Amino acid sequence: MSLLATTVSIILTFGTAAVIDHNKKESEKREIVMMVMYDMYTSLQAIQKADTMLYQAMLIQKQIAQDTTRLDELRFQLAHLIPTAGYTETTEHIFSSSIESINTVGNVLFTENVAKFYQTRNGYKTMVCDSIWDNIAKKSPMNSINHILDFSYFDYAALCSGYMDNMQHLFEQCQQMMDVTDEEIETYCKARQQIEVSMKGADAESSLKMKELMQLQKEIDKARNYQ
Repeated sequence: MSLLATTVSIILTFGTAAVIDHNKKESEKREIVMMVMYDMYTSLQAIQKADTMLYQAMLIQKQIAQDTTRLDELRFQLAHLIPTAGYTETTEHIFSSSIESINTVGNVLFTENVAKFYQTRNGYKTMVCDSIWDNIAKKSPMNSINHILDFSYFDYAALCSGYMDNMQHLFEQCQQMMDVTDEEIETYCKARQQIEVSMKGADAESSLKMKELMQLQKEIDKARNYQ
């Protein structure tokens, strides 16, 4: 009986430890997956915004072509419709450079799709965002009607749309692979946004404190100069 009790105790101890370890790994896996899915989701939002901006730029081009007297009225609007990346590459660097993260997820197809997503995103940044800013710097399209009308927003809009469609497809595939619902992504987004808001509040407090310190130092320096 004593031997049986000892054996059962050992089984329960190691069995419980195994269950705890398994649950911990599953939790870590889910957190990594949600982190990557959130990054993909917010990247798509940024690119969708850029797609809308480029479409609006083409509409303004059309309005100027139809009525050149509206140049001064519309030029300012057009100047604010130049897309930027609108996302950070922090998660990409964390996931891509950590073999531990990849092993924790344990899904080769998911990893491949994420890599393709980031490659496509980098292509978008280079071929759309960086290229349009370089082109604007070279051609100064806002300087005249001819420059505005000759500037090919269409090329960038077509590229942006193509990249966005490809990335959306990869994102949806990753959702299916890892069984991540839209509701889970929405919940995770809200949680992350709350964290980011609280961090901004902390940054604002830190900035205010620094201003107070700088002002105090000025007062000290001023007082010393009077001596």
